[in-house]
Amino acid sequence: MTVSLKNRSFLSISDLIAEELSHVLSTAAKQKKGKMPQVLAGKSIALLFEKPSLRTKASFDVAVDQLGGHPIYFGPQEIGLGQRESISDVAQTTSRFVQGIIARVFTHSSIVELTKHSTVPVINALSDGEHPCQALADLLTIHEKKGGLKGVRIAFIGDGNNVASSLAQGACMLGADFVIASPVGYELPKAVQTTAKKSGGSFLQVTDPKDAVKGADVVYTDVWASMGQEKDSAQRANAFKGYGVTSELMALAKKDAIFMHDLPAHRGEEVTDAVIDSKQSVVFDQAENRLHAQRALLSLIFAK
Repeated sequence: MTVSLKNRSFLSISDLIAEELSHVLSTAAKQKKGKMPQVLAGKSIALLFEKPSLRTKASFDVAVDQLGGHPIYFGPQEIGLGQRESISDVAQTTSRFVQGIIARVFTHSSIVELTKHSTVPVINALSDGEHPCQALADLLTIHEKKGGLKGVRIAFIGDGNNVASSLAQGACMLGADFVIASPVGYELPKAVQTTAKKSGGSFLQVTDPKDAVKGADVVYTDVWASMGQEKDSAQRANAFKGYGVTSELMALAKKDAIFMHDLPAHRGEEVTDAVIDSKQSVVFDQAENRLHAQRALLSLIFAK
């Protein structure tokens, strides 16, 4: 089948079918070894960020530049989506100046509304519902380290958050076996579980981290309290006691298992120094792959 993402927005990993997702990953792998197509020459891309960022801002800024485009960054104080100005007005105005919008927002409804009123493609650089660009980088990393996704057991330890939601759907779409261990009340949303189960691989939600990690090829964790959840930090820290990834927990996985974290990490909480600094850790390869995966996505959306 012919795969084309031209002029499409990307809000959720489920916006792609398996063939399209595979095409993004293969494009990223090829671009890592060769020249970058100058598909954004003469084009400007707006980065609308309600939340501060290191990896997301840097990787998208560099990706746009490498494709020949001009990134324009708008930070939290300059946007005020729905406060300083309506989301509709921001979308319609920005669309007159740029050829694409990359948005990092607090609520998923904001990026849906932004896309509704935009006349240019919109890319979700993070929302409370999903983090699809992180999932692209994660899947690229697993593919590189494990030679593919089919049959790979991925154990996610922690909160059923936006990162886990995107990764679960994407991994299952490519034939992986995804299992997530979360405390009661912090599981993946039912809608995400349903989508993952129907995607092609296998999905399982459990409560015991040991059950998830046994025989895993990949062990993944994330912070227990995401940005915007700071007021719940103490409650979450109590709920997630016993969910930290330690050397003892990693020992239950396969000997050649890799450790992943989307960063920033709260060392000593969800992961120990011994694990994140170990030879099994691929967190910085994973971070670098944000650039390669996102560049591939942009090159396909803005293909000439």
